Amino acid sequence: MEGPTGVSISDANDQRAKQRYQTEIEPIAMRVPEACRYLGIGRSTLYVLIGEGEIEFIKLGSSTLLLTESLKNLIERRRTERELV
Repeated sequence: MEGPTGVSISDANDQRAKQRYQTEIEPIAMRVPEACRYLGIGRSTLYVLIGEGEIEFIKLGSSTLLLTESLKNLIERRRTERELV
């Protein structure tokens, strides 16, 4: 059975299911510019946090990749510290 766009309804449902699946996948790691946007901080502040050991990273070739879980943990630690004060 075809819908108004000429695409079969089952094909349209399959496409929507694939889109939902794709949007649910979170990257394991991200590059420095993406991490800055993710945290809402500048590049130099990010490198200070890396230098202090606050954020876990890996080098893959010449790329610096920051672990998403480490970024989330940083936010959670800072939130907890703020609530305790």
